[in-house]
Amino acid sequence: MLPLLFFIIATTYASVGFGGGTSYLALLTIFNIEYLFIPIIALACNIIVVTGNCFNYIRARNLNIKFLTPYFLGSIPLAYIGGKFQITKELFQILLFFCLTISGLLLLLQARYYQLKIQIIKKIPFIVAVLIGAAIGLVSGIVGIGGGIMLSPILFNLKAAQPKQIVVGASLFILINSISGFLGQIQKLDNLLQLQPYVYLLLAVLLGGQLGNFLNIKILKPHILAILTSILVIFVALSLGLKIF
Repeated sequence: MLPLLFFIIATTYASVGFGGGTSYLALLTIFNIEYLFIPIIALACNIIVVTGNCFNYIRARNLNIKFLTPYFLGSIPLAYIGGKFQITKELFQILLFFCLTISGLLLLLQARYYQLKIQIIKKIPFIVAVLIGAAIGLVSGIVGIGGGIMLSPILFNLKAAQPKQIVVGASLFILINSISGFLGQIQKLDNLLQLQPYVYLLLAVLLGGQLGNFLNIKILKPHILAILTSILVIFVALSLGLKIF
């Protein structure tokens, strides 16, 4: 059951340029997977899914990361530090619930921007961009997500770049942030072989991510995919909320 759900989530999220970390975390929590392993598995799944996205963007020569530099400067070290934080299972679940809820609502608001081809750009002060990246990086590292699902709606609403640049940039942000958070998280383990029983989940998201990339390129319109993804995130948030509250 869990591999099928991971496959569906990877397909849905990859179709809009995200990794699916928030929903992987919620499902792992709902299925009572060992608390220490949850963020590590979710981040590993993120890395697999968005690597495919980034590869496609590079191949199409759509990857321009210059505007993301200050966000990376804030997020990369804070994601690593956040990954090393030790928090209680109860606090982790509460943080995850709020991350899911906020992300789902932001993504729903963001859906209308996917129909834009061009927008007027507003210059974001360098220090503000660094602080935004740092805040998202810290939360991402602690909880075990890539942060793109939070960064992307913020950039759209701030008009920090053209819509296509934001969508593409979010995938790279997720990849780099997930790697940084993963490196912090694995220091909590005695041995990486402890994760061996969950390798099948990585295979499920690998296949789902490829299908999601195909849907994004060939079939469904981006704003429709964004709406479907936001509905999925909110549904998973409600399911998690029923479990922990």
